[in-house]
Amino acid sequence: MNREPQRAPLDPAKLRGECVGPGHPLRRLDVVATTGSTNADLLARHAAGDDIRGAVLIAEHQTAGRGRHGRSWSAPPRSQIALSAGIDATGVAPAVWGWLPLLTGVALVDAVQAATGVEAGLKWPNDVMAGTGKLAGILAEVAAPDPVIVVGLGLNVTLTADEAPDPRATSLLMLGSPVVDRDAVLRAVLAALTQRIERWQSAGGPDASLMAAYRRHSLTVGARVRAILPGDRQITGVATEVDDQGRLRIDTGDEAVTISAGDITHLRPASPPDGT
Repeated sequence: MNREPQRAPLDPAKLRGECVGPGHPLRRLDVVATTGSTNADLLARHAAGDDIRGAVLIAEHQTAGRGRHGRSWSAPPRSQIALSAGIDATGVAPAVWGWLPLLTGVALVDAVQAATGVEAGLKWPNDVMAGTGKLAGILAEVAAPDPVIVVGLGLNVTLTADEAPDPRATSLLMLGSPVVDRDAVLRAVLAALTQRIERWQSAGGPDASLMAAYRRHSLTVGARVRAILPGDRQITGVATEVDDQGRLRIDTGDEAVTISAGDITHLRPASPPDGT
């Protein structure tokens, strides 16, 4: 199969004209041919004194994409949407910054469904899943000491099974989506992300509609899970809610335990107590 027509380069001028601008949380947009990590690039620009608030950086090819705990990810050129954005968290209490990657997940699920018809769900804290396959990942990092958060995402668009660096990965193409135009999908992602960030900023954190949308898309809340923490400590129980700080609450049967994204190494399904 010839995949080249499906992997046309992005159109930065059109994206700038339609998706970013003054007065919005996403104000400017750059596309680079290749880089190691868009998150690392924005953080380096911040460290050098640049104002990255509202900056969107997109890479046609990301060679050293990073997940939580330094896990690496790479994919062929133009097979993904790989972007990072610098988000101004001024006026938002640090206690609720944990909702920024969660709202990014909500925006991704909504955008993918609107643009392609593919239905996906959210695995707490940072994975977008379609069936048993990982469709996208999210990573948020604070640009200390300022109230600026760099949130990055990688969405698999035309990745094929033989190209995937992880057999658990999936893509819009692999899911049978008739729409594999990255420009169209990216426009939907940026529009949904802008809407969610504006509400988060104006509310000073998650509002009721965001929390309801997250619960609606969540594949974790209501499921029996096993949380693996550093040192191989494990907590098993039913995930009952994501609280107003973005933390997961697990009912073990003996107690309710609250876990933040930074505390956890892996979250996996758990068997029922009787093993059936």
